[in-house]
Amino acid sequence: MSDQSTKYETDCLCIHLRRIARSVTQAYDDALAASGIKLTQFSLLRSVERNEPAAIGTLAEELELDRTTLARNLRPLERDGLLTTSAAATDQRVTEVRLTARGRRAIAQALPAWRKAQSEMARRIGPRHAELLRELAFELPVALRSGKA
Repeated sequence: MSDQSTKYETDCLCIHLRRIARSVTQAYDDALAASGIKLTQFSLLRSVERNEPAAIGTLAEELELDRTTLARNLRPLERDGLLTTSAAATDQRVTEVRLTARGRRAIAQALPAWRKAQSEMARRIGPRHAELLRELAFELPVALRSGKA
């Protein structure tokens, strides 16, 4: 065992990344609790909002999810009346996602809590770590997909 793995219990990068993701997600979920939606749902709704009408392929690409996982995540939001899915008018093979009025209200209700959580997270980790996190979030997926590190 290296000195580094002794210091951090393990040298497994995946474990460390997952630990960070769970901690951050929990902090945002706690902040959004009063709105009735979780961070994953909020992020999905915001992605639909940015791309509306949002093709499933566009959402999957933006969120870096496979279509099956995305469809599974969309189902409860559609069931709860926050969004709708339908065939695109221009191409019946393309499924489009649209927010409902209820979905827009859910975003509007959750947005102030998300902004507060975002500000608090940035304050807690500091500007240097916030910038490093943004860099890693953009650079690592590209490097991993291309096989370059």
